[in-house]
Amino acid sequence: MAAPQVPGWVRRWVSGQWRQKKRPPVIRPTRPLALANSVANRRESPGEATCITEMSVMMACWKQNDFNDAACAEEIRMFYDCVAKAEKERKVQNAEGTLSPRGDLTSSQVNKLLRRFPQITRYI
Repeated sequence: MAAPQVPGWVRRWVSGQWRQKKRPPVIRPTRPLALANSVANRRESPGEATCITEMSVMMACWKQNDFNDAACAEEIRMFYDCVAKAEKERKVQNAEGTLSPRGDLTSSQVNKLLRRFPQITRYI
C-alpha cells in the first residue's frame, strides 16, 4: 500500500521551515569583538565657571568708581583669592586622577588604563 500524499505546506509546518522567516538574521562581526588598546584623544569639555560672583562684584565696583583700582582693592583681592583657590583645587583634582564632575574618565586616563591592561590578541 502506498503512503498518502501530503501537501507541501504540511511538510514545511512539521519540519519547522515555516519558522525560518521569523528568525532574526545571523549577524557575523567583520572584526573581532574586543576593545582597542587606545582611544582617540578628545578635547575635554570646559568645566563650570568659578568665581562669577566675585568677578561681578569687582566689575560693579569698578563701574561705580570710574575703574579706579585703589577704591576697589578689597573686591580685587577677594576675586584673586577665589581664582587662586579654584586653580589649586583643579590641580589637586588633576593630580589625583579622579573622575570628572560628570563621572567620566578623560581620554588620557582611559589610554593609561588600557596600557596597563592590554587586550589579549592571541591565544597560547
